[in-house]
Amino acid sequence: MALTPLPDALATILERVPAAPDAEEVPLLSAHGRVAACDLHSPMAVPAGDNSAMDGYALRAADIPGELPVALRITAGSPPGALPKGSAARIFTGALLPDGADTVVMQEDAIERDGTVSILGCVTQGAHIRKRGADIAEQDLLLARGQRLTPQLIGVLASVGVRSVKVYRRLSVAVLSTGDELVDADAGRDTIEPWQIYNSNRAQLIAQIEALGYQAIDLGTLPDDPDLIGRALEPAARDADCLLTTGGVSVGEADYVRDQIEARGELAVWKLAIKPGKPLAFGAVAGMPVFGLPGNPVSAWATFLLVVKPWLAAAQGAQLQPPKRVAATARFAVERPGTREEYLRVVLTGSGGGLEAQLAGSQSSGVLTSVSRADGLAVVPIGSTVTPGEPIEVLLLESLQSLYTS
Repeated sequence: MALTPLPDALATILERVPAAPDAEEVPLLSAHGRVAACDLHSPMAVPAGDNSAMDGYALRAADIPGELPVALRITAGSPPGALPKGSAARIFTGALLPDGADTVVMQEDAIERDGTVSILGCVTQGAHIRKRGADIAEQDLLLARGQRLTPQLIGVLASVGVRSVKVYRRLSVAVLSTGDELVDADAGRDTIEPWQIYNSNRAQLIAQIEALGYQAIDLGTLPDDPDLIGRALEPAARDADCLLTTGGVSVGEADYVRDQIEARGELAVWKLAIKPGKPLAFGAVAGMPVFGLPGNPVSAWATFLLVVKPWLAAAQGAQLQPPKRVAATARFAVERPGTREEYLRVVLTGSGGGLEAQLAGSQSSGVLTSVSRADGLAVVPIGSTVTPGEPIEVLLLESLQSLYTS
């Protein structure tokens, strides 16, 4: 079976995205990371009225030069009143301008003595005033359907008095690990045998799912038993929006997951033209999408970010955005052209247009420490080599793993 290029695999997978989940109303303070289910327009202008950008004196520019009696004292949060002609008002940052005032003079440019104020230097009409609606106009679109609610957006919505927002129900993602060699670190095992390994995939995938705002359902770890694996697939379809498995999707004699997906449903994608991450399977069981991720931990990590995350974002109703790519100068070599698109874990140094990419350590698909050190994934196209000093494209991990860029 030919290897599927990543863009083709993503197109096939995204064609199978279901309708967005049901919507629910949640308090604004509980909406961080959720996806908006409808557009939201501002019910008011911000600022609600012209206000002072400085501590100083509000006045009519036409009354300068000359000394002006200080007729009012206006603090933020107090009603402004009206400014008598030929007078000034002591005003503080954020306070509404009194009727009649058209200018604010900074307190550093004024001297007040015995109830009168003298203005030093020239005055520009309209200076130091925040105009009504300068930030938000009434009926401005503040939140679009499909947008994730960032802390910044939550602040904007709070500034217009929004108390709750309509969002899509969180997707639930089940995680099932397979492998006779796996031992779960939280199972009370202080030691393992030389032929056993601790299950890092279960921990890292659940952590990634929850960091992206989805609900993780931990189905634990199963041995390489086709009957046990097969019987675990269909019940998951009742409780989850999709299922992630790890291991059992390659071509070994003990790789049963792919066969069980195919036997109980359909298989739409198998084997990607990427490194790491070739043995990925995607299909459905009882109508539930199933991603069979590779067992090697770096391969599972990479395919989750490159393949599963875009599907989850689309299924959640979120606006799809590609991860951020930057140009860097390679400080490593790839001497042999490969038959798969390669993603190398790199550390970035420098800034702006002077970024340099160095390998973050071993590129083996079993070495997670290089993932923990990396800043990005350098992309080496199929059939290409890399010479130190030449430009290379890097996917930023901060963007790949971010809640807000998917």
